[in-house]
Amino acid sequence: MSLYLLLAVCGCLTGITTVLFGFGGGFVVVPLLYQLLSQVNAVDSVIGRSAMQIAVATSTCVMIFGALLATLRHQRAGTLDWSQLRPLLGFIGAGAVLGALAAAAVHGDWLRWAFAAYLALTILDCWLRPGFLSQPAEGRAAPSSIATALSGLVIGWIAAFLGVGGSVMTVPLMRRRGIAMGRATAMANPLSLPVALAGTATYATLSAGSTPSFGAWHLGYIDLRATAVLMVGSWIGIRVATPWIGRIPDQAHAKIYLALLVIVLIAMVAR
Repeated sequence: MSLYLLLAVCGCLTGITTVLFGFGGGFVVVPLLYQLLSQVNAVDSVIGRSAMQIAVATSTCVMIFGALLATLRHQRAGTLDWSQLRPLLGFIGAGAVLGALAAAAVHGDWLRWAFAAYLALTILDCWLRPGFLSQPAEGRAAPSSIATALSGLVIGWIAAFLGVGGSVMTVPLMRRRGIAMGRATAMANPLSLPVALAGTATYATLSAGSTPSFGAWHLGYIDLRATAVLMVGSWIGIRVATPWIGRIPDQAHAKIYLALLVIVLIAMVAR
C-alpha cells in the first residue's frame, strides 16, 4: 500500500511540474519508478532486468493523460501559439515510434545512463548557451520546413527513447525562438502528446511479440496499476497548479526549470 501511496504523491508532483514547467511525466516518473522497481524486485528477476524499460513505457502512457489535461488548461488560459506547434506535431509522432522501438531493444543500464547523459548535456546547454536564462528577443525568423522536420523527428525519437515527453528539447527550442518562458513551457504539453500516443501504442504492441512476461497488470512494458495511480495523482497536481499559470516571473521560471533538471539528474545517478 505504501508503494502506491508514494506513486500517488509523486503523480501529484508530476501534475504540478507538467502544467507549470511542461515536464513531469518522464523526468519525475522514470527515475521514481525505476528506483521503486529496482528496490522491490531482485536484480536478476524478469522485472528487475527490465526496470528501466518498464519505467519509460509506463511514463509514456501516463504522459497521455497529463499532457492532454495540461494542454486543455493552457488552451483556456490562452498561452498556446498553434502556429508554432502544428508544423512539429506529425514529425514528433513519427520520431516517437522509432524511439520506442529502440528503447525496447537496448539494455536497461544503457537506457538509464543515456537518460542521465542527456539530462547533463541539456543542463549545461541551458546554463552556458545564451538565450535560455535571459528573456530572449521576440520576433525571430521561423525555421525552414526541413529544419522543422528534422527537429521534430529528433525530438520524437529521443523523447520516446527516454520516456521524457520532449519538453527538455521543446522548451529550449521555443525559448530561443524568442518565446517567453511561460508560453514555452505551456507549448511543451501539446508537443508531448504525439510522443505519448505513438510511444504508448508501440510499447503496447510489443506485448504481442517477444516482450518478457511480467505477470498480471502489465501490457507489454506498461505497468497498468502504476499508470492508474499516477494518473489520479497527476490530475490532483494539475488542479492544484492551474491557478499559477502565467504568474511566475520569466527569469525565475527559467531558473526553477533548470534547478528541477539538476535535482532529477542527481536522483537518477545516485543509485
